[in-house]
Amino acid sequence: MIKRNLLVMGLAVLLSACGFQLRGTGTSALTIKELSVSARNSYGDTVKQLTQVLERSGVDVHQGAPYKLVLTDEQETQRSASYSGAGRNVEYELNTALKYEIRGEKDLLLTDGKLEVQKYYVHDGNNITGGDAEASELRKEMRRDLVQQMLIRLQVLTPEQLDSLQQTANAKAKADADALEAARKFEASQPQQSPLELPNQ
Repeated sequence: MIKRNLLVMGLAVLLSACGFQLRGTGTSALTIKELSVSARNSYGDTVKQLTQVLERSGVDVHQGAPYKLVLTDEQETQRSASYSGAGRNVEYELNTALKYEIRGEKDLLLTDGKLEVQKYYVHDGNNITGGDAEASELRKEMRRDLVQQMLIRLQVLTPEQLDSLQQTANAKAKADADALEAARKFEASQPQQSPLELPNQ
């Protein structure tokens, strides 16, 4: 019994040393300490849950933050995956996709990405209410999964990486502005074509 307990404790120490965590038992600390969070649907459940999770993780979420996380698009889809022989039970595939952007100073795009979650459930034609309730619960679970995925994406971003991305975005914006100005000057330097004169009849 003692050997067994020692083995379990040893495995637990090894797993924790490797950074392994059971889902829902905690998250790694985020190095981003300030963040603005917004979404096309500013009253949606996803942006609310994400804001709450970030605040619980020690992130100061406010509008004046130097970096902005923008949830640009969230799409929920559903399609039939298979039918039973009797035609009463239908297996549905639920998909949720979330597109996001991280923007820095001057609202310049630093990075973007897309998160996706997929789940299946069987809709019983004889129990429509039960099937709808299961789909609703699955949607909530999928939303939690999306928030968790977003948190993992943010965990790997360091302030140094964001600074580097900001410098790259600044350089690109300056190059675009310089090219636009050069094109404007070139156009202004070209002689204006005189109106076409028609010969006298």
